[in-house]
Amino acid sequence: MKQQTNQWMKAAGIRAVKTMAQTALAMLPAAATIISVDWVTILGTAALAGVVSLLTSTAGLPELTKNESEEI
Repeated sequence: MKQQTNQWMKAAGIRAVKTMAQTALAMLPAAATIISVDWVTILGTAALAGVVSLLTSTAGLPELTKNESEEI
């Protein structure tokens, strides 16, 4: 059980970090200079996206299902 939990945490964490990075990049306006970017809003929104990603991962992760079927 502990190994499954560790696998889930690793897969969910990777997915959450990717989601956070994608969200942060999507919020950067194309024409904005680095000084005019509202970093607090971007980081807050990215963090929220990471939390939502982790909550969504509780429904299941395709990465783990694929890995489990390969081990059998």
